[in-house]
Amino acid sequence: MSDATPRFLTLADVAEVLNVTVRQVYALVRSGELKGIQIGGRNQWRVENDQLEDYIRRQYARAEQAVAELSDADLADQPDDVPR
Repeated sequence: MSDATPRFLTLADVAEVLNVTVRQVYALVRSGELKGIQIGGRNQWRVENDQLEDYIRRQYARAEQAVAELSDADLADQPDDVPR
């Protein structure tokens, strides 16, 4: 494991990577969308770097699916005489 990349990230670190607020990251962790662990006392959450990368991959896949569904809907809305 490289010293440059820590294994565990704080919610603030994750928020910086995703360019969102710490509250949004906390909501992702609490909902289970982003896997995290609670360390010690209250609100001391950490997210493993691998879990963050997995979340990002899942979000890309979700975006690709949404774009494909939009494209399919656009094709379905075209008249039958328009070449596809």
